[in-house]
Amino acid sequence: MITLHHVPQSRSMRVLWLLHELDDPELGGLDFQVQVHAFDKSLRDPEFLTLSPAGRVPALEIEGERMFESGAMIEYLCERFPARGLGRGEGNPDRMAWLTWLHFSETVSQHVAALTQQHVVLYEDHMRSPYVMQLEARRLEKCYEAIEARLSTPVENRDYLLTSGFSAVDIAVGQAVYMARHFAKTEGFPELEAWMGRITERETFLKSLPDADGALIYGQAFYAPWPLPEQGAG
Repeated sequence: MITLHHVPQSRSMRVLWLLHELDDPELGGLDFQVQVHAFDKSLRDPEFLTLSPAGRVPALEIEGERMFESGAMIEYLCERFPARGLGRGEGNPDRMAWLTWLHFSETVSQHVAALTQQHVVLYEDHMRSPYVMQLEARRLEKCYEAIEARLSTPVENRDYLLTSGFSAVDIAVGQAVYMARHFAKTEGFPELEAWMGRITERETFLKSLPDADGALIYGQAFYAPWPLPEQGAG
């Protein structure tokens, strides 16, 4: 049995999406369950800290062992269930690209986390910085540029990040962009938008979305950066 500890609209969504992809009935299915947590101080409870010492999600329990980094979970699960074809093992021509894009998803998520802190977690206006908001939103756009360039590479059947087709890195990076669009719009990146359309049409992605009536981290679809103060103002 695999147990995923999950907060909707967090990095644990990418692991949930992957688990749904791995749950292929033609290959015997996958025995997993999801334990949903609130995005609050309960993640600091001693019991949860035994699963994730930094008090973050995701946390994964699998046959008595515990993991608490989403990138490591994706790599491990793909290695454990290679028949699903979502990883790229040693000797595969796409192995280097698979690892690169898997870890790039964390680059995107780092900027999303900074903006989540600015717009959502810091609840007093004086705590927030329009400079950080604008800088981090621009950094997300630079990430979009990197994805756009990858998807624009003139190779046959460039529908996904890897030449060899859909894989777990489309899940990892796609989930990061799904979150990033709360803070930086993807207009002007046509290949990225087309790719997001392809991967978010998958039933497995739809299964990983938050329940309509559940608690969410983000109260609105888009958070625009605050304008910078005028020179000499204040």
